[in-house]
Amino acid sequence: MATRFIGGEQTAGSQFLTQSFQRGLSHWNHERLSPGFPEDDWQRTLERDTRMQRLEGAFLEELRAEVIDEAAAAPTDPDGFMAWFEGLMDTGPGQGDPLFPWLRDEADIDQFRWFFEQEAAGEAGFDDLVAMTQVKLPTRPKLELARNYWDEMGHGTEIGMHGPMLDALVETLKVDPSIERTVWESLCLANAMTAMASTRRYAWHSVGALGVIELTAPGRSAMVADGLKRLGFSGKERRYFSVHAVLDVKHSAAWNKEAIRPAVEEDPRRATAIAEGALIRLNCGKRCFDAYRAALWG
Repeated sequence: MATRFIGGEQTAGSQFLTQSFQRGLSHWNHERLSPGFPEDDWQRTLERDTRMQRLEGAFLEELRAEVIDEAAAAPTDPDGFMAWFEGLMDTGPGQGDPLFPWLRDEADIDQFRWFFEQEAAGEAGFDDLVAMTQVKLPTRPKLELARNYWDEMGHGTEIGMHGPMLDALVETLKVDPSIERTVWESLCLANAMTAMASTRRYAWHSVGALGVIELTAPGRSAMVADGLKRLGFSGKERRYFSVHAVLDVKHSAAWNKEAIRPAVEEDPRRATAIAEGALIRLNCGKRCFDAYRAALWG
């Protein structure tokens, strides 16, 4: 099966929802977030980072503009907001996408390889996103993000870390994730998540975006795990998705109870920001699903 590459320059009228911009932003994020050393030309790097942060901010504001009306309609009282937020599992953008039953029931090994290559190259790292988001949060949300981070880190054991589980599957599938071979929609998702987590004015947006991942991922993870089982992968090899199919249900309940609800109880304005972040994440995910289906189904 030959998968055609898609994700070129598109989304008319946008300078940000394009292959070239998302690739450039991805390379910048990779460089700026990697550990480094002092350099003599640090001022030039700072000037570049300032320019990129302006572009990143404009990109995120474009994504906000897509959801701002819907988010503004969300309730801001704790009970009403939690009902609205939890309802996104059924009614949010991209939910129930036919891509995942197809991966479970029909996709062949080459199609799975392409899918994982896209997903791995666009992976922002949930553990790092949580770590960046929790800075200076109020106590209850901060503690819940800390517990979530500790789970992502395997409770201090390398074998239990979630990130290396995905890396191991990528190695097993013999794929080589690359920014240059990744559709812009996948890069856009990772770039949006990184922007919200690393920029303090979007901290509550990041809480919403991360929370909606925990809310909506379990069903998709279970179908991917079932697809891998159908193709003969062992329990160890499909562990990343099997773990998230179960663990994220627990994470979601705790995140909603201990991070989102107390945040809204303390300041109702946070409800709108959390709603925007959740809808931005779901919209970006829907773009990915559409792009993946177009490539895999032709």
